[in-house]
Amino acid sequence: MTRIRQFLKRAISLGFSTAILLLVVLCGWAQNSQPAPRVIEILADHDSRYKMEGQKQPAITAKAGELITLRITAKKAKNLNRDGSIHGFSLLRAKDRKPVRDWDFLLKPGIQEFTVAAPSEPGEYIVVCTVICSQDHEGMSMRFVVTP
Repeated sequence: MTRIRQFLKRAISLGFSTAILLLVVLCGWAQNSQPAPRVIEILADHDSRYKMEGQKQPAITAKAGELITLRITAKKAKNLNRDGSIHGFSLLRAKDRKPVRDWDFLLKPGIQEFTVAAPSEPGEYIVVCTVICSQDHEGMSMRFVVTP
């Protein structure tokens, strides 16, 4: 308790100048902070399809390097992995189907969020399910376009 009192006395003695310094530091920090990532809502549905509200053929468009949050709701399909995942969400380059680093997620029932940076290379990508979720698993994909 004595240390707390000493700290408080010292803070009070520094007074006005400390408050101004703290205000300047906080204002500078707020100006340099990144904007909140854009949230993209996706449904990994029980019929082994990715869906996005208002889109018949779901597709994500992002700027190169843009920070985004994927809010994915996964609904149970017919099969699941031993670890309980019911769908996967993996990003591949469309031209050679090579996986994009840090873009491989296993989805369990419910809502999960993943904050990731869009690939730095503009172009066409494809999202695929990596869990054999049903007989229709091969059709579970969607476009992902990265713009400059």
